[in-house]
Amino acid sequence: MTPQLSPPHDAGTGDKPAAELPPYHGIRLDDIHLIASAQQAEQALAALLRADVLGFDTESKPTFVKGQQSNGPHLIQLATDDAAYLFPVGSAFNQQAVQAVLDSARILKVGFGLGDDLKRLHGKMGINAQNVLDLSIALRQGGHNAVGAKTAVARFFGKHLQKSKKTTTTNWATPQLSERQMLYAADDAQVALRVYRAWRAQKV
Repeated sequence: MTPQLSPPHDAGTGDKPAAELPPYHGIRLDDIHLIASAQQAEQALAALLRADVLGFDTESKPTFVKGQQSNGPHLIQLATDDAAYLFPVGSAFNQQAVQAVLDSARILKVGFGLGDDLKRLHGKMGINAQNVLDLSIALRQGGHNAVGAKTAVARFFGKHLQKSKKTTTTNWATPQLSERQMLYAADDAQVALRVYRAWRAQKV
C-alpha cells in the first residue's frame, strides 16, 4: 500500500480540515477472514468469485536499511461489500485462490495506489492481474495529483479515514496477524470498494 494523500479542504466536506470531520468507521473484526487453511481458501474463493467488483490491496513487510529491496507482498487483501479476506503469502492454497481471482477478467478489482502492488505480485508470484482499476488515477477529475484513500473518503463520505503509521510499518510477514493489523489491512481493501460504489452511484 503506497502512502495516501491528506484530503484537501475543498474535497466536498464543507471546507473542514480532516481533524474536524467525523471518523470513518470501517469493517468489523467479525467480518474479516484470515485464511490459514486450504478449506478456508476454498470457501473464500467461492465467495470472491460471486462478486462483480472487489476491493484489492497488498501489504509488504517494511524495509529499514537504505537500498534494501522489499521482498513483498506478504499479505493480499480482497474485499466484498460484506467481508474481507486476508491471504498471507507463502502457501500454495492461498496462491491458487488469489491467482484465480486476480486472473479473472470478469471481476473488477479496485484499489488505491496499485502500481507497486501489481509489480510486486508479478515479480514474486508471477501474477498478472486482469481488470484492475486504480482509483488514485480514476478519481483525479482532470487533475495531476493522485487521489488517496483519505481524500476519497472525505470527498464521498465526509469522514476522516485514520491511517496509523505505526500499524503501516509493522511486520506483515508474520503468520499470525494482530487484530489491529487485520482491521487495518481489511479496511485498506474494503474502503476502496465502498468509494468505488459511491463514485459509480454519482455517475448514474
